[in-house]
Amino acid sequence: MVHKVHQKIYRIKEMGDWLSRGFYGKNFPRYLEEDFKIRELLKNKIGEEIIASIEMERFASFLKIIIKTSRPALIIGRGGEGVEKLKKIIEKEIKNAKVKREIKIEIQEVKNPWLSAKLTASWMVVQIERRVPFRRVIKMALTKIMSQKGVEGARVEVAGRLNGVEIARTEWLKEGKLPRHNLRADIDYGTSEAHCTYGVIGIKVWIYKGEKF
Repeated sequence: MVHKVHQKIYRIKEMGDWLSRGFYGKNFPRYLEEDFKIRELLKNKIGEEIIASIEMERFASFLKIIIKTSRPALIIGRGGEGVEKLKKIIEKEIKNAKVKREIKIEIQEVKNPWLSAKLTASWMVVQIERRVPFRRVIKMALTKIMSQKGVEGARVEVAGRLNGVEIARTEWLKEGKLPRHNLRADIDYGTSEAHCTYGVIGIKVWIYKGEKF
């Protein structure tokens, strides 16, 4: 039996860190539920297609939320108005918490979306939902990724009822190197889902940026 491992979890602390950080202790179930609700809320309000990741850092007196996005101005708004609205929405969502905490939101720009596997997968979702042929979308995404400086390899995969056929299948394209068993390999991995009239199409993207020592 094949045991598949998430590429980021496989390299945690080597190439990155957990998306939720801090001391949870005996409040772990409540904080975990809060994290899930906040992430879903932000994705719905902002739009998942422009979010690379949402990180959370819990401190004794405040909760820091770091949003990495390709379009920071759209989230911040005029004079920071957008961030203030998000704060109020989040505070209302977790108002039943026993401990009152200040919410701090930090927006970080992803300067090159094609180096982010998540943003690339989100772009593919938009194209597939617009009924662009999936093979063209795969080729376009792979070409864009491989044209970026520092990228040594990539793989793009789609799965589901492609073009509305009765039997679901998986199709993928790969270019360059992708050493998924090497712990020193800097591999960004992202997934997303396209909701079409004939079902859900799953999308996976791997981007290899060389080794880190």
